[in-house]
Amino acid sequence: MTTSATSPPTFSNEELTQLLSLIKDSDSVELKLTVPESDQRSTVAALGMDPLEAQIRQIFFFETPDLKLDKAGVVVRARRIQGKGNDSVVKLRPVEPANVSAELRRSDAFRVEVDALPGGFVCSGTMKGTLGSTDVRRVVAGDVPLRKLFSKGQRAFFSAHAPEGVALDDLIILGPILVLKLRMMPPELNRRLVAELWVYPDGSRVLELSTRCATTEAFQVAAELRAFLGGKGVEVSGEQETKTRKALEYFAKAFEPAGA
Repeated sequence: MTTSATSPPTFSNEELTQLLSLIKDSDSVELKLTVPESDQRSTVAALGMDPLEAQIRQIFFFETPDLKLDKAGVVVRARRIQGKGNDSVVKLRPVEPANVSAELRRSDAFRVEVDALPGGFVCSGTMKGTLGSTDVRRVVAGDVPLRKLFSKGQRAFFSAHAPEGVALDDLIILGPILVLKLRMMPPELNRRLVAELWVYPDGSRVLELSTRCATTEAFQVAAELRAFLGGKGVEVSGEQETKTRKALEYFAKAFEPAGA
């Protein structure tokens, strides 16, 4: 994916070498693009998105009021998913795949993935857990301790990377964010394209388009995706937003001291 209609990716030789190294040792690559709010309506129309086919999700983040986890590269979240069970995630980014322990790499719950977007990339390690359909609501209601949303492996992963003195049960709830997720299979692209619309309480929105691929086909798929989106008139050179960072900063403001 490139940062303009005519130029190659704005990666230096050093960055390109780093990206190739990360991809080589990762499990998969997810190519992402966020669409500016000014272009979201036209993008929805161009791609023929039907909001009634979207799956509704609620995402809750768990953090300290001053976002210590975010500063340490740790993300802790849980999701409620329409028609499915809940799930939880402990994520660390960035990671160097070659430095991840063999024990973690053998775990079916753990995944190393490179997120690539116009002008940037990051490699993350994610430990995922599967939950029942009411687990997240019970924690949010205060009926169950937060740590119960996370498996033994997730708790160990959190403890290994969280700032010293920060425990799961010390975290506050930030959220929820309402998310509409739509899976599409455009015939011109011949692969799954996922659209996620994150709706924030102030009415602002982030629309992200993404597709996941094998590490061996990342550059080919990136070129095909860019050509497809460009052919549909979708803006591929707009400023990119990070969904998680925007959510954390939005909700953390409620915990800032008065006059800060």
